[in-house]
Amino acid sequence: MPSAYEAYCRSYQSIMRLAVQFLDWTEPTVLNGKGAIADLADLIQKKGYKKILFVTDEGLQKLHLPDTLLELLKERNIEVFVYDKVKPNPSIASIEEARTMYADNGCEAIIAMGGGSVMDCAKAAGARIACPNKSVAQMRGELKVGRKIPMLFAIPTTAGTGSETTIAAVVSNPETHEKFSINDPHLRPKYAVLDPELTVGLPGKITSTTGMDALTHAVEAYIGQSNTKDTERAAKDAVRLIFSNLETAYNEPQNLQARSNMLLASYYAGLAFTRAYVGYCHAIAHALGGMYGVPHGLANAVILPVMLDWFKESAWHRLAELADAAGMRDCGISDEEKARAFIEEIRRMNRNMQIPSTIKEIQDEDMDLIAERAMHEGNPLYPVPKIMNKEECKDVLKILKG
Repeated sequence: MPSAYEAYCRSYQSIMRLAVQFLDWTEPTVLNGKGAIADLADLIQKKGYKKILFVTDEGLQKLHLPDTLLELLKERNIEVFVYDKVKPNPSIASIEEARTMYADNGCEAIIAMGGGSVMDCAKAAGARIACPNKSVAQMRGELKVGRKIPMLFAIPTTAGTGSETTIAAVVSNPETHEKFSINDPHLRPKYAVLDPELTVGLPGKITSTTGMDALTHAVEAYIGQSNTKDTERAAKDAVRLIFSNLETAYNEPQNLQARSNMLLASYYAGLAFTRAYVGYCHAIAHALGGMYGVPHGLANAVILPVMLDWFKESAWHRLAELADAAGMRDCGISDEEKARAFIEEIRRMNRNMQIPSTIKEIQDEDMDLIAERAMHEGNPLYPVPKIMNKEECKDVLKILKG
């Protein structure tokens, strides 16, 4: 019989499942394929925008990745103001700087080119523009924006976060060493540009960990209890594409087809989890990112198989279905056999891509706070297969620490 706390969590999740049916789940318009950024420049010109805030990071600037799009916009007499100070795990200070640049220059729309941190910074800056009397912290949680943000065009340069199609922006507060999410349909970009040329040559470490982040999105969404037929289909498509393309993209950085398929996989995984939610992998990963700066994709890659082991029979049937979707053959007959084979395949992929099996940054004296923060994020919101408490979370952290 479930405890009173478990019953409370499940009741909360049931209410949320009903409530979200009344939200706007319009998906972004996708510009897909090699050279899609040129299509974006034409689109922006047709829409009549004259001043654009361009959010990116210094790393991409040094690689000159934004240059082509910036030149295309210049040729169309569109004035662009570049904010390139976004760091991994975007801070409130970065968000405010981007917001100020938008306002001071009379910008009319936002382009975000980069990984999840860049897109999250742009989303949160858009929320601040729409809600000038609300601080970033005041928009933490669910449905706190409530207003239309400026037009947002999202261009991912990694295949992992799916932020180009999600309603979430993850923010870091360096003062408290904490990460939190702003979740609101108004944050969802109107256009997503999936151009594989922007991810060709991405370093192996980034390819592997962002790819496993996308897999975590798809798996956590699928095994959770808030799916729709659309989210189930998107999650399965993402898993199929990741299992058949991630290691190819890792081993063959110039493989344009594998890169394109991984961008699609990340997008599908984003479609799945933005409606069906994530789970405890993300709750723990966010806590570790805030506490130690552990890269989000790396944390998820390490946590995922450990967390799936913890769920045991509560997730076996759904994991068995994902094993089938991934095209795994001869991995058993029963749900348990298929599920265990699926989890082991994730571990094998991690090993083959040089991803560690532990997170050495975890300190014994911090476990209590990490577990508290993870459970604060995860419960009662995330519709996971089995409800975890703080002590159980600490047990998982001990395994992760090794």
